Amino acid sequence: MPTPDVLIYTRTTGYRHDSIPDGAEALTELAHDLGRKAEVTDDPEAFTPGRLAECAVVVLLSTTGNVLTPEGRAAFEAYLRGGGALLAVHAAANAEPDWPFYGELLGTRFDGHPEIQPGIVLVDDHDHPATAPLPDRWSWTDEWYNFTSDPRGSGESGVRVLARADESSYRGGTHGDDHPLVWCREVDRGRAFFTALGHASETYRDPAFRAHLSGALTWLAPLPDPA
Repeated sequence: MPTPDVLIYTRTTGYRHDSIPDGAEALTELAHDLGRKAEVTDDPEAFTPGRLAECAVVVLLSTTGNVLTPEGRAAFEAYLRGGGALLAVHAAANAEPDWPFYGELLGTRFDGHPEIQPGIVLVDDHDHPATAPLPDRWSWTDEWYNFTSDPRGSGESGVRVLARADESSYRGGTHGDDHPLVWCREVDRGRAFFTALGHASETYRDPAFRAHLSGALTWLAPLPDPA
């Protein structure tokens, strides 16, 4: 039986990041390093029950605006609830703005960002493959996304925040001392992971960030141990 692969989706109907090709290339390489094939597409017709059944992980790579058809939304929700996995990267927080399931899945929505500038990522949880390689205080340059609310919601969402922004290290944060940037959660039998980082092209050549993405892919869809 073939190993389920990684579908990297890059469609945008709003702002399009110049870094998408570099991100797609990096994620393809990381998937291959983990023993999985990868496909890059911006075709919404890829979101069918049959195609998704072949996927270990679906990556939404800085997707913006409404990028799925109604049929695609239904197939994607069924895939995730049935045991699929989502890696949402950076501007994917600004995708599907009028689809309630997606907003509930992420736990929040994009709410703007200050200018690109250096700052500090505070890694709160090293007991996860996506943050295990990172230092406690990670010097980073990005757009430092703000969000409409705390993704944890009432605390019953199951959202596990792995890293936060240190708002004292840059200008323009709106959340105060608790500014989630990276989190994960389970949804029924599926899994979802979001990282707000990843604006610039050079990001995807940075060894620490590549380790961060590789760890996310590993957590979302670990390969079975060989018999």
